[in-house]
Order: sequence, then structure tokens, then C-alpha cells
Amino acid sequence: MHTNKTFAKSRCPLEMNRRSFLSTAGALAAANQLGLLDFTSSLFAAEASPAKKPLVKAVFVRPNVKEYWMGWPGAAYNIQQRQAQYTKILENAAKKFDVNLDLIAEPLHDANIVNTFLENLKKAPPDGLLVVSMCLHHTGFDSWGKTNNIAKNRGDIPTIVFSPMGTSFTGHLQATRNIPGVYVAATQDVDWLEFGTRMFSTIQKMKNTRICICRGNKTEDRKLDVIGTTLHYIPTKRFLDELKKVQESKEVRAMADYYTKNAKKIVEPTKKDILAAAKNYFVCRRLMEAENCQGFSMDCLGPVSRRLIQPPCMAFSRLRDEGGLGTCEADWNAAISTRLTNLLFDRPGFMQDPAPNTVNNTLMGAHCTCATKLDGFDKPASPFILRSHSESNIGVAVQVLWRVGQKVTIMKFQGPGSIILGTGRVLRNIDTPPSGGCRTSVELELDDVPDARDTKGFHQLFIYGNLESRFKAYCRLAGITVTHISGRPA
Repeated sequence: MHTNKTFAKSRCPLEMNRRSFLSTAGALAAANQLGLLDFTSSLFAAEASPAKKPLVKAVFVRPNVKEYWMGWPGAAYNIQQRQAQYTKILENAAKKFDVNLDLIAEPLHDANIVNTFLENLKKAPPDGLLVVSMCLHHTGFDSWGKTNNIAKNRGDIPTIVFSPMGTSFTGHLQATRNIPGVYVAATQDVDWLEFGTRMFSTIQKMKNTRICICRGNKTEDRKLDVIGTTLHYIPTKRFLDELKKVQESKEVRAMADYYTKNAKKIVEPTKKDILAAAKNYFVCRRLMEAENCQGFSMDCLGPVSRRLIQPPCMAFSRLRDEGGLGTCEADWNAAISTRLTNLLFDRPGFMQDPAPNTVNNTLMGAHCTCATKLDGFDKPASPFILRSHSESNIGVAVQVLWRVGQKVTIMKFQGPGSIILGTGRVLRNIDTPPSGGCRTSVELELDDVPDARDTKGFHQLFIYGNLESRFKAYCRLAGITVTHISGRPA
């Protein structure tokens, strides 16, 4: 291949994201016709179902009256219509995110009913509880007294208190702010209820996630505290043995053809390199299927340095574009960070090596594998260039060009019960050469970090969008501690 060669865009089926491809009615027929049946079968097998759907109980706290008079939310607030609206949003979200919704339409309208409800919660606790506050002023009702009672005495059930605009002032929100496992969503955005339901679903899916980690010579499982994810370790030899079985099939050629035709340009890699890089992807998929895992991470530097494998950078990029995860260096904190980001936001994160820029007081982040679907799994791919893996100068790495000016979130687990979190903005892409480091290289202006050298962590994710408040909401609900990337409390 020639340096700086530009290629026309392709409509190869591999361009589809995982969800759209698998949900297409004619997916299997199309796969048969295009010689991709083994490829799509692997995708189906890799998506393991959770052990059970989470059971979420939803209740309404309000007087049992037809209408209010004077005071918020006001007589113009139609109680029956609003409850029906909230119910519809919750029911649709439950279907979308695989949640069993147990919604009690009769309002919790007096202290005895609330106490009976709490007793029943202790006998049969659900996986999540959603309390919708629907009243601020009503003579003798004490809406927030009932809501606070539920929040304080519901046990350790992850709980959301949803307070739509018109149902709380500053003072009403104080009693719940320090209760572990309780998140109060006071907002005018009634559609936020969908994200609230998604958080409950994500808690359950994280508990049922298995991540295949290829390193060392042992097969063993480690279940993480708090988040509940299982790390499933397999020996490096499994990857090497599986790689020997992968032939230059139609599926492999189709994947190589996609990257060849959709790259903005190709610099170092040859056609042979790209075909070999595609084989790594099928090894990852087969191992995930065999081990019933939803993600793959590998201590790749050792086998690459001994020239036993080609760097798996392109394979990991593809896994991330599909909504899965492929993370380098067997970094399980980066792996669970990626999985959580996928489930909450339908977009990938970029695991990178952080390098503070002391001249600009910015943060540079670089790695040789990066997803191209930065805006979302169902969105168009960002421009990319095919390069070699920079540290070895062999194989194929995908240099992804980030959108200048884009707001980003910076996040990573620091153990299963703690994350670091911050935001920034893309200033520029960095070329190698003249710079060293890895192929996808991005410089960020950080928010609220006076000195970039104080940035905490390593292999943090860069993620498109300002997702800070939603990460905080999830962590509050799931019992995860949040620290700002500068080290101060979040």
C-alpha cells in the first residue's frame, strides 16, 4: 500500500454497529449471502443475557385527591394526567432496558399506608425503588415527611426520588442528600425518568458482566466488590492457540476490506498487515463466546514484544465500536470503566496514557487503539488513519481524529468502589511523528484543574459529551465514591 493513499467510502456490512446489525430482520440472510455467517453467529453468542431482569418498584407520593388548590404544584397541575405521563415513560423505559417494573398506581397518601409499604419492602426487597413526589403544598399532607421516611427506612435498596418541578424547594431536598444509595432527581425534565430506569438496569447488568482477561497461565475468576463484575482470567496461551486456527476467510477479508476502504489514508500497514490485524478480532470474539464474556482485555505488550502476535489495536477498536470492549494491558479498571460507559451512554471511551503538557497546562492522552464511533454506536464513524503500532512499528493501529472543540468527560474506576471524574475540551490532534507516543493522540484543556500535573489516575477514559452529572447520579445510586480528577472531592 502507498503512503497517504486515500480511499472511497464503503457500505460494507461491517460498517453497521452491533445493535443495528443484530436487530435487522434479514441479518442472517444477509450474512449468508455475504459469507459472514460465522461472524454474525459469534456476535449473537457473545451477547449473554443477564441472570435475571432487575425488579424495580415505582410508587407515587401524593394526596388522594382529584386536584390541588393554591400552592405548588398548583391547580393547573393535572394530577391524573401527570401520573399517567410518568407511568408511560417508566413503562416504555422498562421495556427498552429489560427491567421488570412493579408500579403501584394507588398513591401513598397517609402515614399508615407508607409504613405498611416499608414493612412489605423488608419482606420482599426489589432491586431498585423509584419514588415519585407529586406534591409540595397540600393542607395537612406533609409530602416530604412521607418521602423522607421512605428514603431513610427502605433498607439498602438503590433508590431514586423523582421530584418534578413544582414539588420541592431548597429546604425539602436537604434530608435526603446524605443518605447512601439514594439519588434525588429534582428537575423539570420528566423524560429523565428514562435515564433513571436505565441506571437500575445498568446496576444489574454490571453485576452480571464477565470480562475475559488474557494474561499469565492461570484460569480463575474474581468477582469484584460493589460493582459486582466478574473478571475471568485465561492463560495467554489460549489466545496464541486460537490465533493459529483463524484462516483467511471471507469474514476476515470483509473486515480488512472495510478498514482499507474507509480509512482516510494508510501510512505504514500493508495489505498483509491489515488481514493479520483482522484475525485478532475473531480470536477475541471466539474466546469471549467460549468463556461467556461480554468484553476482552489482554496483556498484549508481552506477546507483541516477543513477536508472537501482531498488536491487537484494530481488533480492540472494532470491539469498542460494536458496544463491547477491548482494552489493553489487562487493565481491569479500564475494562469496567468501558463497560459502564457503554451501558449508560451507548458510546465508547478512549483508554489513554496521560501526559501533562506543562507549557500549555493541558493534558495529552495517547494510545494505539481507539474506537471510531465516538459520537455513539449508532452514529457515523469519526475519520481515521491506518498506522502501525507505534512502540513496535508493526501491525495496524487506528489513529482516530477527534473533533476539535468537543466537550469530553474524563473518567476511570480506581478500584471497584471508586471513580475519578472530570471534564475538558478537545484542543487538537497530535501527529506521530514529529511527536512520539501512541497513534491516537489528543490534547485536552481541563476544567477545574489549576495544574495539569495534578491530574489523577492512568488509563483514564476520554468520552464525548459532558456526562459528569449523570455519572455522579449513577455512582450515588450504586454506592460508588466519586473524586474529581484533581484529587479534590467531587
